Amino acid sequence: MKIYIDGAFYAEADAKISVFDHGLLYGDGVFEGIRFYNGRVFKLEEHLDRLWDSGRAIALTMPLSKEKMTEALLETIRQNELRDGYVRLLVTRGIGNLGLSPDRCKRASVIIIAANIALYPEELYRNGLDVVTCATRRVSPAALSPAIKSLNYLNNILAKIEANQAGAGEGLMLNEQGHVAECTGDNIFVLKRGHLITPPISAGGLRGITREVVFQIAGEFGIKVTEPEMTRYDIYTADECFLTGTAAEIIPVVKLDQRPIGDGKPGPVTARFIARFRELTQATGTPIYP
Repeated sequence: MKIYIDGAFYAEADAKISVFDHGLLYGDGVFEGIRFYNGRVFKLEEHLDRLWDSGRAIALTMPLSKEKMTEALLETIRQNELRDGYVRLLVTRGIGNLGLSPDRCKRASVIIIAANIALYPEELYRNGLDVVTCATRRVSPAALSPAIKSLNYLNNILAKIEANQAGAGEGLMLNEQGHVAECTGDNIFVLKRGHLITPPISAGGLRGITREVVFQIAGEFGIKVTEPEMTRYDIYTADECFLTGTAAEIIPVVKLDQRPIGDGKPGPVTARFIARFRELTQATGTPIYP
C-alpha cells in the first residue's frame, strides 16, 4: 500500500506523522470517507465541498486547491492500482507545540489512504442489521456542529462501544431532547405507509452525502421524504428502516432494541433503494484512469 502525505507517497511501514501534529494531539482536523467503484470516484465533488466547509467552520486553511486535492486523491488510487475501494482523506491542523492554540501550527497536513473496504458482510445486506439505542447522547449542535466532519469521533466511538457490547450491528444515538439524531456512523431512514422519514440535520446528524442520494432516488421513485423530529417510537412502528453512509452504503435494519421492524425482514422498498444506489455507483463518478 502507498499512502500520500503532503505531496509524497510512502509505503505503509514508512507513512508517519509528527507526534506534535495537532490532529493527533487534539483531534484538530477534518476528514472525508470517499468510495470509488468500477474505476470512478462516487460524488467526489460533493465530498470535497463538504471537506472545505468543515475546514472553513474550524478556521482551517486548506493547503491545496480543490483541483490539486482531486489529483492527489486520484493519483493515490492509481498508485495502489485499485478500481473499487475506499479513500480516507484527512487534513490535520499540522505540526505545532503542546499548547492548545492552533496559531502555532504553520501549515495544515494532508494524508490520503486508499484501500479495500467491506464495512458489513454481504449477508447483512440480505438479512438486515440489529440496532440498539445507546445511552451516550449525541453532542449538542450548540457545542459542536454535526456538519463538521472532524477528526474527533470520540462521541461516536463511545456509542459504538455500547453497541458492540450489546452484540448489535449499530447503535442509535439520541440528542439531549430524546429525539433521534443518527447512528454511530450512519444516517437513518424509516418508511411508514409509503412515506420516507429521516431526522432533520438540526437534531444532531451529519449532512450525509449518501443521505442526499437517497433523497434523489426517492424523487425518482415518487416517494415523499420529510424531516420531522423523530423518537424511537417512529422506528419501532415503521414498516421498513435502513441506514445510509459512504462506507455502509444503504443497509436494512430489521430490529431496534429487540423489537422487530415491520415483519422483521428487509423490506421491498429498501431493496429498491439498494438496487438503484448500486446502479448509480457503477455508472457515475469522476474517472480515475485516463
